[in-house]
Amino acid sequence: MRNMHKISLRMNRRQMLAASVAALASPGVAQIDPWRAVADRARAMDQCHALMIRVGGTEVLAEVFRGPSINRAVPVKSVSKTIVAALTGAALERGEIPAITATLGEVAPRLVPPGADPRVGALSIENLVTMQAGLERTSGANYGAWISSGDWVADALSRPFVAEPGERMLYSTGSFHVLGAILSEVAGESLLRLTRERLGDPLGIEVPAWTRDPQGRYLGGNEMALTLSAMARFGELYLAGGVWEGKQVLSRDWVTASLQPKTRSPFSGLDYGYGWFLGRAAGQDYALARGYGGQVICIVPGLSLSLALTSDPTRPARSEGYFGDIMALIEDAVIPTGMA
Repeated sequence: MRNMHKISLRMNRRQMLAASVAALASPGVAQIDPWRAVADRARAMDQCHALMIRVGGTEVLAEVFRGPSINRAVPVKSVSKTIVAALTGAALERGEIPAITATLGEVAPRLVPPGADPRVGALSIENLVTMQAGLERTSGANYGAWISSGDWVADALSRPFVAEPGERMLYSTGSFHVLGAILSEVAGESLLRLTRERLGDPLGIEVPAWTRDPQGRYLGGNEMALTLSAMARFGELYLAGGVWEGKQVLSRDWVTASLQPKTRSPFSGLDYGYGWFLGRAAGQDYALARGYGGQVICIVPGLSLSLALTSDPTRPARSEGYFGDIMALIEDAVIPTGMA
């Protein structure tokens, strides 16, 4: 009964959003900017701070409803994972990582803790970027103990295996922190510098320094900060096949592979590629970068549409609550409006 109640609540939210969009096209209704209706719906969600939408590279909506100004970099939480996934593609393109199937033991053996399970050294880059390492999660209830440890990489890699590598998705910030450490190791640069040089500079966005672990490594899957515009630019980079202002920043093959399902999230039910959650609504495929509290980058390739949304980073965004509202906004308002 409880699950049925949750489904009913979600359906009600979606029905209200769909009705608002449909009303704009009804005979006798005054011509109103359809994106204004989307903005009004977003404003009504009290956790939502700001929203930016671009279609075909043109900004159709940019508004702050509450919270920091639009030009201020804000915590994007686990959207950081999608950034690190992009940097993984950049490392592959440069030959720093020979293949997505390359193993931790092959590319960064120094990161393997002494006495680790033999399967640890055999973990592939793909296992990590899809969060299918099989190791006990460091997220959720385990997050606090993990970041209280003296070595975040060693702790993540010393946890027991609860699944075989590649068997299923186990959402874990530790997997991306290990991946970030690998990227730093093979390039001989900090993750901050890699992010600035390989994404920030080409896209013309600033990337502030963020949290580091006890060894001085930048956290690979959380706590980055970006402006709303920077988030939108990152999304548009993927829409353009990795090209920005005529420069191939990420390889087209990596972008294509990133948006192909590799596993499925047991929490949201969405598919997952290389750092992106993947869904479909109204006949359109879309991809999401998602962070705690409701930090979201969404791209809809078939509509050349990108969305950046920031929210209160101190409040959770669960599927049956605020994240469900965000999904309804995207699936029942944003995508239909983009198709109109």
